[in-house]
Amino acid sequence: MIPFVRDFDFAYGRCDQVSPLIRRVIANNPSPFTFTGTGTYIIGRDEPGAGVAVIDPGPLDEAHLAALLEAVQGQPVSHVLVTHTHRDHAPLAHPFAEAVHAPILAARPPQRTVHASGSLDEDEDEAFQPDVVLEGGERLNGDGWTIEALFTPGHASNHMAFVLEDENALFCGDHVMGWSTSVVAPPDGDMTDYMASLDQVIVRRFATLWPTHGAPITDPAPFLQAYRTHRLDREAQVLSQVRSGHTRVADIVPVLYAAVDPRLWPAASLSVWAHLIALEKAGRVRAAPFPTIDADWTPV
Repeated sequence: MIPFVRDFDFAYGRCDQVSPLIRRVIANNPSPFTFTGTGTYIIGRDEPGAGVAVIDPGPLDEAHLAALLEAVQGQPVSHVLVTHTHRDHAPLAHPFAEAVHAPILAARPPQRTVHASGSLDEDEDEAFQPDVVLEGGERLNGDGWTIEALFTPGHASNHMAFVLEDENALFCGDHVMGWSTSVVAPPDGDMTDYMASLDQVIVRRFATLWPTHGAPITDPAPFLQAYRTHRLDREAQVLSQVRSGHTRVADIVPVLYAAVDPRLWPAASLSVWAHLIALEKAGRVRAAPFPTIDADWTPV
């Protein structure tokens, strides 16, 4: 069982000091995919004149923009960092960056619209473009803090997490969330990449994970291991379903997600599809005619 953390103290628009170098402001955009809403993080000392960085400004929301500008009033913003281009993370980056005269840094956006479903909050902000493209491995120095860019594709092909070296903490975006497993939605989401990135995070032994949605994960090692085990178990279940004659995603989801609200089955279908694509890459199943969400899958 994954030890999810779903209870934490917050109020929309309130700026909370959550660690010596981290403040958080949560946008009022709750949904089945964003939990309580998008958490924007401000990195740096809460002192007049102290320089800060801001991670994931969030959705286009005038109240959230006003709350962020109030939170950084009197402090220069040196970097606006975006974990990925989904519309609950990226759209406010340009209005906020223009207001504080700061550059936007992120991985290169996908070349085209890539999401399989228009019903998810994970759809792309197609207009987003960073001022500086990150590849992973860059170190950003600020006023008493250092951030490392850590490339973590899987949930999105351009997902970039950020390490606050001074607190051995990871701002993990949607790669790992404390309240739920992450959606991996093909064709942009990739389960093989996701599992490799998850292993990369596990070996770093971070003290704290700060997801964009929900509470921090303060004991990451057992949490991440449970997260990984869950994915592997789900993969085994999907393969078992194919071997038992359930050859289509639409046949597998009602069996594996019988206890889940059917309104979430479209997202579950994308996850099952992602597992099938990973199994095909591993040579364990075959798709006909092509590995689409409507394909017929057979064991190899």
